[in-house]
Amino acid sequence: METRHETKLPVAVIGAGPVGLAAAAHLLAQGQAPVVLEAGTAIGASVREWGHVRLFSPWRYNVDAASVALLEGQGWQAPDPDAFPTGRGLVERYLEPLAATPQLAPRIRLDRRVVAVTRQGFDKMKSAGREDAPFLLHLRSSDGRAEGLLARAVIDASGTWRSPNPLGASGLAAPGEAELADRIFFGIPDALGVHRERYAGRRVLVVGSGHSAFNAILDLTTLAGEEPGTTIAWAVRRRTFGQIFGGGENDLLEARGELGQRIRDLVARGALAVTLGFRTAALTVTEEGIVAAGEEGEILPPVDEIVATTGFRPDLAMLRELRLGLDPAVEAPTALAPLIDPNVHSCGTVRPHGAEELAHPERDFYLAGMKSYGRAPTFLLLTGYEQVRSVAAAIAGDWESARDVRLELPETGVCSSGLVASSCCAATPAEELAAVGAPAATGGLGAVSPEPVLVTLGAPRKAAGGACCG
Repeated sequence: METRHETKLPVAVIGAGPVGLAAAAHLLAQGQAPVVLEAGTAIGASVREWGHVRLFSPWRYNVDAASVALLEGQGWQAPDPDAFPTGRGLVERYLEPLAATPQLAPRIRLDRRVVAVTRQGFDKMKSAGREDAPFLLHLRSSDGRAEGLLARAVIDASGTWRSPNPLGASGLAAPGEAELADRIFFGIPDALGVHRERYAGRRVLVVGSGHSAFNAILDLTTLAGEEPGTTIAWAVRRRTFGQIFGGGENDLLEARGELGQRIRDLVARGALAVTLGFRTAALTVTEEGIVAAGEEGEILPPVDEIVATTGFRPDLAMLRELRLGLDPAVEAPTALAPLIDPNVHSCGTVRPHGAEELAHPERDFYLAGMKSYGRAPTFLLLTGYEQVRSVAAAIAGDWESARDVRLELPETGVCSSGLVASSCCAATPAEELAAVGAPAATGGLGAVSPEPVLVTLGAPRKAAGGACCG
């Protein structure tokens, strides 16, 4: 059997999105032979599904150096570095031309879903000689055809788009959630485009508090101005606003700061009904519509549709036979997790990290891109590009370059958790309203008021051990 040092096998890259293609470009720069496996029938299949969404980072933060080198060799004209692409623009102006370069085109296999990764001849329990065995990837095409692929190393950059978190606050789908699958949209619907008829004139509940929620709310608000009868309610698990609106003018990514400020303004002028501290426990269909119940017995007014922007988690099923080193909470590589864990990571920055932080007990296997972040929500493409640059160098044996990781991310202007606070108790409902200049709530829980109101659920809670509440 050839050893890992002698093998001429390719390096398998799972996913033909921005980070996967960047990984292939960096592998080529290191003299390696990548093969890119994409489950979809087109490059950037997942990105296409949110193609209507404008990124809050400009072009200069969304392109990779090794990829640009390949593109410029084909006469590619870079977009304005200060312009903001949509997902569709990212695909059409960057990913598609990159995939079409003569260096990458023959190395990409579309319609090849990776269903399992293992070591050839070794199940998870077998150790002796394991590291010298090549990886074996089981692939399946949409027509059901199965095939195998041997590889000397594997970079899994398949992302998390296909694995959204459920609405249920306990990490599992809430009772009634599966039965209402056709009335729950996970992600950011194209409310002003292909999904317009679905939401026009309907009552919509948006659940979640990140930038995906902001994008969904803003599109739905625009729709409400054009389509009478369209109403939007917003439910948030957090009991306080805290840093929910982001850093505003202090955010070095101007568009990201603006998103939060626009939502803050909607709340402040009473144009958006908000429920804080709501943790979904069950969904029920009534004659009036879908009714969401909270863990503390709260009942929200009925709606027609729900948009779930509750984040994503990695699908690890295909990696079951590999020896992974994952943080038990974040589900990110063990060394990376403390750098990105929103439970302990107090600022909107990420320290430089590369192959060493992304490594697993299974040598020459790496998670990269959004999937490497596990359940943490703060990933930027620039981070993924530096990850795969380092990983490609490590696979090639150039550890000096692999360890020379450099990552300069734009500041958010806020802390990303509630670890830094001005008091040891959560604000009262009145204080929360006053903080954003919102009108006081005039309707009780579950009441339908003539104007949207903000309702805060639950009493302020003191954190265990005297720490500040968040």
